[in-house]
Amino acid sequence: MSGFRGTGTRRPYQICKRCIMDTSDPTIRFNADGICNHCHTYDIHVRTLVWTPEQTRVQLTPLIDKIRAEGRGKEYDCLIGVSGGVDSTYLAWKVRELGLRPLAVHMDNGWDAELAVRNIELTLKKLHIDLVTEVLDWDEFRDIQLAFLEASTPDAEIPSDHAIGAVMLDTALKHGIKYILGGSNIRTESCVPAAWSTGVRDWRYIKSVHARFGKIPLLTFPHYSLAKWTFLTTSGRVRRIDLLNCIQYRKSEAMDVLKNQLGWTYYGGKHYESIYTRFFQAVILPQKFGADKRRGHLSALILSGELSRERALEEMKEPPCPADQAREDREFVLKKLGLSEAEFERIMTLPPRSIADYPAYENSLALQTYRAAVRVRRRLMAGVRAASPGPVR
Repeated sequence: MSGFRGTGTRRPYQICKRCIMDTSDPTIRFNADGICNHCHTYDIHVRTLVWTPEQTRVQLTPLIDKIRAEGRGKEYDCLIGVSGGVDSTYLAWKVRELGLRPLAVHMDNGWDAELAVRNIELTLKKLHIDLVTEVLDWDEFRDIQLAFLEASTPDAEIPSDHAIGAVMLDTALKHGIKYILGGSNIRTESCVPAAWSTGVRDWRYIKSVHARFGKIPLLTFPHYSLAKWTFLTTSGRVRRIDLLNCIQYRKSEAMDVLKNQLGWTYYGGKHYESIYTRFFQAVILPQKFGADKRRGHLSALILSGELSRERALEEMKEPPCPADQAREDREFVLKKLGLSEAEFERIMTLPPRSIADYPAYENSLALQTYRAAVRVRRRLMAGVRAASPGPVR
């Protein structure tokens, strides 16, 4: 990336002067002004993937009309995922406000917090949205989670994210639903380093880790190949739209709507609707890998104008979750996974590894070439949008 200098694993501490990403990301780069590559990427993504207010005014209604038209005669015209978190709950509220007829999907991997379950139930009942719940086979999922802990990578939650995508694809195909509306968005999720989480669609990676460290066969675990995903999305059979990038989404305003309209309750941190996620992000990632995902989440809010840098730095002085909560989660997680304290401590002292240490599509030259082409295209699109103040159609 022009203007950015690369980094090694040993170097003086540095923090971005615009956001709060720092050298805890081993691949972070800074330009001569002390601005990091995450800020640069955020700016490109906003210009190319996030609709301006004018685009929302002009293009949102035709998009919704198209989804309605293509779903005419079917029970549902779109599919949404629900977790009980802010983004997915607001998405459910928004699609109903826009007059769509969604089918909601929830994947139960055994780690749902009670508050998340309550949020889902309240939301879907008030919005009159039907729900399909996919319950993972616990023995298989436990085995794959233990395999990833043994693999000693910082992306041990990739299996859950991959399974969610597989369940969404399978449900869409089963019900003949073309549009999968996602809650992912640039404004709150754009600063997570690849070094901390990579390979969500990489079944080869997940399969290779389990083949090396797993103990039982994966007979029912939901999955899909990169070829299947590419075929379905490029052929037009399934189209994914991150709807929150198409509206003027602000997390703080969304939370107010959810609390006032749906009786939704906040659970204390991004993705903390899952007990395992809360424990992994609050304990394992910081203690073993030196990674605090709050840095990325808060940086995204800084860049979107929802949070001051000063306030974010103050928040980072607090622990990822209260000490008593961390102790309670540790006891619960270890018991549920069948790990003794000694076994867990052994896992925590394993040398850190990454996806690069295992067979994965991510490591193929073809995929790296494709991503480089995508980056070039986005930069070109950003240049076109900067030159033209009108909406991109």
